Amino acid sequence: MTASNQWTFYMWVILAIYALLILFFVIRGALRTKNINDYALGNGFPSWIVGLSLAASMTSAATFVINPGFIALYGISGVISFGFVLPLSAFISLIVFTKGFAKYGSSVKAATMAQWIGNRYNNKSYALFFGIIALFLITFIVLINVGLTQVLSKSLNADPYFVLLGITIFVFGYMMFGGANSMVYTNTVQAIIMFVVAIILIGSGFDNFENGIAGFFEKLHAIDPNLTQTTNKSSYFFRDYFEIIFCQIIIGVAIVCQPHIITKSLMLKNPKKINLFLASGIGFMFVYFLVVIAGLYARIYFPDLTFNGNKLKMDEIIPIYVVTKFSVGVGLLIVIGLISAGLSTLESLIQSLSITITSDVLEPLFGDKIKNNSISINRGVIVILAIISFFISWDQINYPNLSVAIFAQNGVYAYFSAAFVPVLFGTFLKDVSVRTVFIASIVAIVTHFSIYYFKITPYMKVPVQNPGISASIGIVVSVIVGYFLYKFGQNKK
Repeated sequence: MTASNQWTFYMWVILAIYALLILFFVIRGALRTKNINDYALGNGFPSWIVGLSLAASMTSAATFVINPGFIALYGISGVISFGFVLPLSAFISLIVFTKGFAKYGSSVKAATMAQWIGNRYNNKSYALFFGIIALFLITFIVLINVGLTQVLSKSLNADPYFVLLGITIFVFGYMMFGGANSMVYTNTVQAIIMFVVAIILIGSGFDNFENGIAGFFEKLHAIDPNLTQTTNKSSYFFRDYFEIIFCQIIIGVAIVCQPHIITKSLMLKNPKKINLFLASGIGFMFVYFLVVIAGLYARIYFPDLTFNGNKLKMDEIIPIYVVTKFSVGVGLLIVIGLISAGLSTLESLIQSLSITITSDVLEPLFGDKIKNNSISINRGVIVILAIISFFISWDQINYPNLSVAIFAQNGVYAYFSAAFVPVLFGTFLKDVSVRTVFIASIVAIVTHFSIYYFKITPYMKVPVQNPGISASIGIVVSVIVGYFLYKFGQNKK
């Protein structure tokens, strides 16, 4: 048992209200969804609302639940990496990329990442390729499923299997109908709740500063001296500045090249107000990313990383910290915020991935049979995604390789490693041949997986490999190869 009976009762009540609120927006959105394009992009939304949707989608259960667990294990080095280097790189990249992507996307009426790339390079095979490798994003769905299951199972004192089953049926079920017209508004509500919860979590350990910052560091140092170092030799992720800073800058710059992130700009009612969209999104995300410091508070709260005599798994640390640290009222609000963090990104992933599979994989392969029944086919795709993600998620709950984050990063990083060069070149260079970017994408994927699975470089010769290293090297190599081909190896149009 983790939560009290009082906590559990009120948790069920709040969940029921929260579910009804979501269903209200879903039904409202479904009534406005007439075709597959409505499902993908909606009917146009105010810039600040799309910005909040972006913030909620880009910061998921990983930001609020999984990443603070890394910090609880490894300390200040993780805060530097996940709390500052990665988000600042991502914010700069988001500003630079979004304007060009939105401008071109609007002109060619692209609804998905694969369509943008296919239209930009005038090549249907390349679009199909990106539709297929988008399946890597299932790993991200799995991460969020696991994070939500950990939070809810601890809050409800429920069997994780049935919690995961309930999440899968409910979320994938309602995402079969509303699409963008409901998702943007549910994301907005979720973003506001997440902001309040982020402030609470960031302030939840202020009592540890009664003797100032030095006193706080002394508490961490007494638990483990590695926790107060800017590098952590005992970790698998923060061993030196190459891993903490260089790799995270590369990952942060490339991370925006995911379909549920960069395509948000295509939903704007007025594309000219893109600055307001970026300002509202980045403003909220800046606060969200600081939540990782709650991992330091959790480590002081659980100095030996045990609870009731049981060793805590990394993905359990924050859920149990919330359930045991806070009063019932505040704790329940935080749990709803953690759920919102997961659902907002999960909704965006289901929406973008299902559309990609339907429009960019099945339709090119089977033609009008898909096009004439696209809404129904898309719902069938969502059902299949639900089944696949459920079984993989259950396996990750029971047999994680340190954390489900490792599994998810390996897949997600492979996708945006491949997407980085075509988006970069397509936004800033002219007359780029499809051969150039296609080769660069293949190089990125092959390099990433080769380094990871064949354990190339000393960083990989450890029990738990860091996908950020293999992906960042893959991105750098693909940029070099792509630019070389662009300058010397392609036939200019």
